[in-house]
Amino acid sequence: MPGLYLGALILSALGVIAIDLRHRLAVAADPGRSLLLIACGTAFLLVWDLVGIAAGVFVRGDSPLLVGIDLAPHLPLEEPVFLAFLCHLTLVVHALVTRRRTRARSRDAA
Repeated sequence: MPGLYLGALILSALGVIAIDLRHRLAVAADPGRSLLLIACGTAFLLVWDLVGIAAGVFVRGDSPLLVGIDLAPHLPLEEPVFLAFLCHLTLVVHALVTRRRTRARSRDAA
């Protein structure tokens, strides 16, 4: 079923976006900084992937779940979507953990 993986990534990303917006954790709290971090993180990880591909460490396996579009040899279309999702998820989790720690310290100080 081509596109299932991309669909799952997009659905998961929408879920993280909904959590972010609902609780004002990352992009909702500071859009400029968060989007810059997501873009820089995605670019860094893409370069990392390209270096790994050039070194022969990363290869694209055959899967019926992929759309079948390669942006470069062994770099499927789904990869940058996954990396952007991963970067945004990391920001949301970091903001959530930071917020909970701050609240716990405030409660302990009171």
